[in-house]
Amino acid sequence: MNNPLSGSNAYLSPRVSVIGAGNVGKTLTQRIVEKNLADVVLLDILEGLPQGIALDLIEARGLEQHDRTVFGTNNYAETANSDIVVITAGLARKPGMSRDDLVHINAKIVTEIAKKTLIYSPNALYLVITNPLDVMTYLVWKATGISPQRVMGMAGVLDSSRLQTFIALELDICTTDVTAMVLGGHGDLMLPLPRYCTVRGIPITELMEEGTIARLIERTRNGGAEIVKLLQTGGAYYAPASSACLMVEALLNNQSRLLPTAAYLRGEYGLEDIYLGVPCRLDRQGVGNILELELTTAEQEAFHASASAVRKSIDVALNYA
Repeated sequence: MNNPLSGSNAYLSPRVSVIGAGNVGKTLTQRIVEKNLADVVLLDILEGLPQGIALDLIEARGLEQHDRTVFGTNNYAETANSDIVVITAGLARKPGMSRDDLVHINAKIVTEIAKKTLIYSPNALYLVITNPLDVMTYLVWKATGISPQRVMGMAGVLDSSRLQTFIALELDICTTDVTAMVLGGHGDLMLPLPRYCTVRGIPITELMEEGTIARLIERTRNGGAEIVKLLQTGGAYYAPASSACLMVEALLNNQSRLLPTAAYLRGEYGLEDIYLGVPCRLDRQGVGNILELELTTAEQEAFHASASAVRKSIDVALNYA
């Protein structure tokens, strides 16, 4: 099948390349086109897989009432001139595995993808989903050598969404009335901030007992592992895909949304040369200003503990990249 995104009119519409046609990649592709955000190139190393998914999705265009194109390929040249490159490829977690267990395998995969896609899309923004998220985002930045403003990781949106859901379920209220905030690394040491979690502006600390909040925080930290254990054959993908799509929409539409994002720190929160989840303004240029929240001494210590764990994994990953 010829690439319908090539030719003189190829790049009039926004273009997103999704690297990895696994569950997250194909679900994200569906989200993007059905929200009419951009045309999508879906790339995978398995011949026939991205092509089949692409054909299946475009056969539903009339039913979903959009005209976005999905092109499946095994050739990096087909990703040329992408506005955003989303990296989902890599080994997924299995029961009993932590995100950090994936470091040595996914480091090589992510680094290769970053270098190959940059050849064809030198001006693209990069959104990383592959685990361990903060570490892989750092590797993509290192491999491409581009401004860290153009490289970011999806984690905080997902973790905050999970906490938002658990709060709504606990209080038996509408999820959209809840705002949650989770910072730090995408792992066991992530930092949910109850003081910044609200229901219509009311802090949850005024609506729940301390023990209840602690239980919801613990469930949020183990949100991915809980799903892995239940599925037994893979990890979460619906919520991760929705989280990434929200970020893609903010970037493409220049929305200047304040979202928790794995971003490069240059002294913010007392940290340097590391990617970690913090509130950021996302627009067409990538990561804009980083909001520095006022943290208590305990929160600051927990945030730095999360950073230390990420930094150790980065040091390990650099040996495999």
